[in-house]
Amino acid sequence: MLALLGGAAPRADAAPGRAARQRPVAVVVNPAEPLPEIRVEAAAPTLLFFPTAIAESTLTVDEQPLTVDTAAVPGNGSRIRVLDVGKRSIIVQPVEDLRPGERHELAVLFADGRAPARAAFVLVTDPAEADARIDVERREPPAAACPAEAPRPPPRPEDFVLLGYVDESGVQAGTVPSAQDETRGLRSEPGRSFRGAKWALVNVVIWNSAGRQSWTPREAIFTGRRGVTLRARLVTVGNGEIAPGASLRVLAVADTLPASTGEVFALEVRGSGGRSLVIPDVRFTEGDR
Repeated sequence: MLALLGGAAPRADAAPGRAARQRPVAVVVNPAEPLPEIRVEAAAPTLLFFPTAIAESTLTVDEQPLTVDTAAVPGNGSRIRVLDVGKRSIIVQPVEDLRPGERHELAVLFADGRAPARAAFVLVTDPAEADARIDVERREPPAAACPAEAPRPPPRPEDFVLLGYVDESGVQAGTVPSAQDETRGLRSEPGRSFRGAKWALVNVVIWNSAGRQSWTPREAIFTGRRGVTLRARLVTVGNGEIAPGASLRVLAVADTLPASTGEVFALEVRGSGGRSLVIPDVRFTEGDR
């Protein structure tokens, strides 16, 4: 990146009369607002520096995915070249100065998913000025415009691919056997398991025996046959507490799953009162028996 920017330093010589600028640009919060303009030129690259990490695979130009140096591929047709994409930066440069009135939209998603989740800009060429560096600002949306109780929009199929949850191998699915612990008064119904690019999820229904105290699941741990232990997030459908004689749908999610962990696990769901349930032989592929 430094080499690229170093080559862009003597810009006054490369484009006489066109001043190089460094300035902050805020991400649009309200979709009704026009996108901010970034002034690019063929003589030197423009650096966009972001305040937090970006999801590099979500970078698009005019809604088309664009990777590093895509414009150099014969027949691609793109007039915008991406020279480098980092954890918090993008370097772009047009193949040639854009014509008057020519505009290209560059967009990328922030990795943390917080609002505003998308950074989008319009690339143009100005006869007098060019942006050498843009410091992207990510301002919080007004509290009134995004109340805490506002429901999240439903995820779209493309979100799973763009954020890296699903790769070319898709999602592997398997079965989860039922389990019962009479001593602790807990049992589970047969469930399903799912495994994506770097994550795993188990979906089961857990019952609390009649005559027992109410039980609240609080943490989950995957233990592989090779001794690998992974803590998982617990997601419950309901108020999170299982009354005596009642059941609750429980999802255990491992957000990071190294390839070396294998395909077979024991899932332990721990909860209140020191009571827990171990579900052995959890598999993430149907045929692994």
